[in-house]
Amino acid sequence: MNDEPQQPETGQPEEPVEVELNVLGGPLEPCGTDPVTGFYRDGRCSTGPEDIGSHTVCAVVTREFLEHQAAVGNDLVTPRPEWRFPGLTPGDRWCVVAARWLQAYEDGVAAPVVLASTHERTLDVVPFAHLREHAVDVPPDPGTLT
Repeated sequence: MNDEPQQPETGQPEEPVEVELNVLGGPLEPCGTDPVTGFYRDGRCSTGPEDIGSHTVCAVVTREFLEHQAAVGNDLVTPRPEWRFPGLTPGDRWCVVAARWLQAYEDGVAAPVVLASTHERTLDVVPFAHLREHAVDVPPDPGTLT
């Protein structure tokens, strides 16, 4: 019996696949594809060394949240095609910067959060209790979040 790891047919060792986790400790679930969200525009709140802002909170944006973000200099409504950013409307699911979400929380206008789609790195910035306080399932008609 051979206990050595088997090599794929290419002769190269297989690279381990790293599973990103959510704030609940499970696999990170997709956040949104209409519009396509995520720092990497892959529909997930994945993060990496290039993501300086930590776009890790899967938020269901509301009118109040969008207005607050604009007031603090973070316009999430105006499309920016050069960044593949379509502009958001209430009810959109979007991976927002953890510190921006926390700022909105502290100002009383936090957007609802999808915990299973919020990256565990968010916990470096936002206490879990704050996220849990605003945890939601997306309603059948996201337009009701206006």
